[in-house]
Amino acid sequence: MSALNIDNKPRPLGRTDLSSFPIAYGCWRFAGTDVRTAREKVDAALEYGITMFDHADVYGCDGGGEFGDAETLFGEVLAEEPRLRERMTIATKGGIALGVPYDSSPEYLRSAVEASLSRLQIEVIDLYQIHRPDFLGHPEQVAEVLTELRDEGKIREVGVSNYSTSQFNALQAWLPFPIATHQPEFSCWNHGALRDGILDQCLENRVTPLVWSPLAGGRLGLSIEEARAQEGGERLVNLLNELDAIASRQGVTRSAVALAWILAHPAGIIPIIGTQRVSRIEESVAAVNVELTRTEWNQILVAAQGEPLP
Repeated sequence: MSALNIDNKPRPLGRTDLSSFPIAYGCWRFAGTDVRTAREKVDAALEYGITMFDHADVYGCDGGGEFGDAETLFGEVLAEEPRLRERMTIATKGGIALGVPYDSSPEYLRSAVEASLSRLQIEVIDLYQIHRPDFLGHPEQVAEVLTELRDEGKIREVGVSNYSTSQFNALQAWLPFPIATHQPEFSCWNHGALRDGILDQCLENRVTPLVWSPLAGGRLGLSIEEARAQEGGERLVNLLNELDAIASRQGVTRSAVALAWILAHPAGIIPIIGTQRVSRIEESVAAVNVELTRTEWNQILVAAQGEPLP
């Protein structure tokens, strides 16, 4: 049986001129270190072919730091070596205001974009994403400020994160240009996007899915003993055993197989890895060389959901 198609060619971001290596580097845990250490991770990602770096203005808070810390550190790396910028597609997100918690008002989004530009020390954000839907934000007003920022050259393209399909449609209805990307949580463990319409919507509209937590928040890296102690432990163990069997046959890591499962989907998904270890960046990139048959892909899904496909 022939293998599903996975290659290392750049994947387009929607219907735009932007593209990305099939795996992106996420900067959620990028803060809290020095410029030298940060530079090592950026250099390693670029060396292994990664071109997209995904930020959010709120990154840094979860690690005990401050709002904007990850963008600030990344900006210091670029200030040290400005030529790195030419090799990157830089994405960031905004719309979370601590204590509010969501604000997609025109005034807030404009200030958020300008603050991100300052912290990142760049002139334009390649991909600007609304981080989470604001139930009090009218899509017409959100679209208007995003269009203005795009026309002003402060952002190149627009994406959404954690939107439902209907929220996506509501924003797209007011925009004079296509939304480029859709960022849901997705992995072979958390595979709801297969059935909630998000991936179907991406296929229908030529929107690129950028997916967060592609290794299920570290669950796919647990030992068998650790996995068994988790909620749904026996099902998780069965999934890890399935991934391990394929990894053993192909001489790669379990994480590479889990990422390959995502890469094989026809929507052209780009998983966002968040590792802080250079060695794991290399292991992740090996996913583009994994070969999965349709049977193996479905066996992974069956193990994850704990019941056969109908």
